[in-house]
Amino acid sequence: MGAETLARIAGGQVGKGDVLATARIAGIQAAKRTDEWIPLCHSLALDGIDLELVPEPEHSRVRIEATARAHARTGVEMEALVAVAAAALVVYDMCKAIDRGMTVSSVHLVRKSGGKSGEWVREDDPLDIRTPG
Repeated sequence: MGAETLARIAGGQVGKGDVLATARIAGIQAAKRTDEWIPLCHSLALDGIDLELVPEPEHSRVRIEATARAHARTGVEMEALVAVAAAALVVYDMCKAIDRGMTVSSVHLVRKSGGKSGEWVREDDPLDIRTPG
């Protein structure tokens, strides 16, 4: 996103309201309804979903991270990914009047533990790819 857009988000100066708080709530709500977003995805009771939205002025972006937790026989990575995607789309929606050139990119899994497949950790960090703001 443009630097001015990010500054307005961080400063709470977006006409539609508090972008980061609204995106956080949307992400949590979406995670709880992942089975409605993704065909054949199991409906799961989440023990918790945390969303962190961090403005990064040095990269002219908002970094969004979700952590999902559940005591279930299946993983909750889809819930975390849906939370991030929904939160990012809310940021776009709330700021599109200011900056239609924003990009939602690099929604990816960083770490997964538990379930049949055990632990998996991403070795690279796609967010280290620097793109012009």
